[in-house]
Parts: sequence; structure tokens; C-alpha cells
Amino acid sequence: MMRFEAKSAALLLIDLQVGFCSPEGHTGKKIDVSGFNPVLESARRLAEASRAVGMPVIFTTMAFAPDYSNGGLTTSELRPNLQAENALRDDRPDREIMPILNPQPEDDIIEKQRYSAMIKSPLPALLKKRGIDRVVVGGVTTSMCVESTVRDMAMMDYRVFVVPEACGDLRPEFHENSMYMFKTAFGRVVPEADMLLAIEAGAADFAHQTLT
Repeated sequence: MMRFEAKSAALLLIDLQVGFCSPEGHTGKKIDVSGFNPVLESARRLAEASRAVGMPVIFTTMAFAPDYSNGGLTTSELRPNLQAENALRDDRPDREIMPILNPQPEDDIIEKQRYSAMIKSPLPALLKKRGIDRVVVGGVTTSMCVESTVRDMAMMDYRVFVVPEACGDLRPEFHENSMYMFKTAFGRVVPEADMLLAIEAGAADFAHQTLT
């Protein structure tokens, strides 16, 4: 069993930003990102429910300095196209959280430059300062930044609850493969409806999912 307790939990929404989720962003100008619209709606519902009970809402946004000096190997060797295309700069709209999520003054917005939000970002210190040891997770893309973050959090002994409806990927099979691994070894995969009930109630127990 893994217990969710709102009093020591936060909602973490990963990279639900213009650069990935808007047709006007870096990704949307190249491919259809309309499949992320239901993800945004789910994330919005989770954020509203979390705020209603005083549970912190934390957004991450992948954003690099205009000269990409903080990008490391990510922008110099692994994804050099980002720099070539002036993508995800912290002085461009790509970095902005999608308006539908309506970030509030009490929410935290953390800029990161690595796929994992736990690497070279303020997030670990923020979670420690607030006494948070359980994290409800949504975001994009499931198989890259969400999975990198979930794996790192689990290995750092955070209890992780991934909401599948609030996560999205560019291919359905990528999303499903990540969800399989999450429930196998890194946390609990909790449907949105169950997570909303748990947030409202303030606590819930989620059993390990037996895989077939």
C-alpha cells in the first residue's frame, strides 16, 4: 500500500507550457499538439482541487537562457536543434504556462533545463522546505520529462502518484509504456477521478497494481 496524505503532498505539473502544448509553440509549429488538450483539462481540474484544500501546486517549465549557456549537453549535443531553432528560451513565449491552467500567485513556477525536474533545479529544496514527501504528477511528455522526474523522485524516496489523464505524449504507445513502468516500480498510477476524491478527502490508500 502507498498512502496519499494531502497535508504532506503537492501537485507537480511538468512542462505544460506554450512551447510544447500550444499550436503557436516550438513543438506545435511542427506537429499537431491538439492531443494535449484533454491533458490540460485534467491538469486544470487537479490544480483547482488541490488549491481548494490548500495543497501546493507546482509548475515546471523548460526554459533556457537566450545563449543556451545553462543547457549543458542537452542543448549542445543531445538536442542541438533547440538552440538552432531558438526554442524554449526564457525570454520567449515558449516558456509560459498554458493559460487554461490559470497559475495563481500562491503557485510555484520552477524553470528547469534538464528533463528531470529533480536535477539542477530548485524543486528538491522547495519540497524539503515545505515538508512534502508525496507528489501527484501530471505533464508532458510522459516518456521524457515526466518519466525522468518520476524515476528520480522514486529513487529519492518520494511517494509518487501519477495521473494518466493528466499526462500526454506524442505517441500513445510511449505513454502506455511509461505508465506500465510507473506502476511496476516507481509509484502508483491513479485515475483522475480517484485522485480528485483522494484530494478532497485529504487521504487515501492505493495498493500496488498487479500486472498481467
